[in-house]
Amino acid sequence: MYPIKRNRRLRTNEAIRSLVRETIISPNDFLVPLFVVEGKGVKEEIASMPNYYRFSLDLLENEVKALWILGLKSVLLFVKVPDNLKDNKGTEALNPNGLMQRAIKTVKNVCPEMLVMTDVALDPYSSFGHDGIIENGKIVNDDTVEVLAEMSLSHAEAGANFVAPSDMMDGRILAIRETLEDEGFVDTGIMSYSAKYASAFYGPFRDALDSAPADVKDIPKDKKTYQMDYSNRFEALRETEMDIDEGADIVMVKPGLCYLDIVREIKNEVDVPVAVYQVSGEYSMLKAAAEKGWLDHDAVMMEQITAIKRAGADVIASYFAKDVVKLIS
Repeated sequence: MYPIKRNRRLRTNEAIRSLVRETIISPNDFLVPLFVVEGKGVKEEIASMPNYYRFSLDLLENEVKALWILGLKSVLLFVKVPDNLKDNKGTEALNPNGLMQRAIKTVKNVCPEMLVMTDVALDPYSSFGHDGIIENGKIVNDDTVEVLAEMSLSHAEAGANFVAPSDMMDGRILAIRETLEDEGFVDTGIMSYSAKYASAFYGPFRDALDSAPADVKDIPKDKKTYQMDYSNRFEALRETEMDIDEGADIVMVKPGLCYLDIVREIKNEVDVPVAVYQVSGEYSMLKAAAEKGWLDHDAVMMEQITAIKRAGADVIASYFAKDVVKLIS
């Protein structure tokens, strides 16, 4: 007796596989991280992130135009702040003519329809490389939140469509939402890094921004007092639900591949878009393995991106965005 149901009929050739494919990747899935530096004519490759670059504002213009032509319509801005402008309170973050504020204006001037999201955290501006103000050897929450709210307002005033607080301080979403509302920025969105884990996958990113925690006596050497323990699952749901209650429009899980169970848990529970950040370590591992000839770069890249979307991601922040879009085009 032969089986009546033969599932392989739907795998016979590429035409039928394409027709019944459940998860489709398109340029609209991606949020493109961009690293910005001071200077002119600067396009410098990040040593630990092959084929990824820091751009000065003049060359940022070219990159944004290229992204738009590819159909990539959303960017997430990060800035590498000179050491002489760093302090414990992130003072430079509030400079209306600071690098982030100028970067926002640059993107909007060259491509007004580009969706601009901005990183909101103190670590690029901190002399200690932490996401918060340090007092008596501890990262203090409430004073940090006040600065984050002011920073968000500054980004909105410069033209950002969304602010993206990545700090994991308690209560910062409500403080940011109230500040934006009070100042009339009712349409400025918040993409919260709601479930951001204390991961070992962030190393290349910290190289890109020179934002690793400083090795200073009596100062925490890591970010485990505010980023989440990677052993925890239900905590991610609590954090995410609190952020939504406080006014988050989009919630994020970070990193990606090792946390797809968390992505699915959150997607099943919430009614706002879910973002996933495929982080620098995930990018660099594949680049290194492909360079050695151990993995097929494009095949593994597409498998990873598809897995992230299949798990429930509505938005994927990925350093592979350009590579993926060029491939699928």
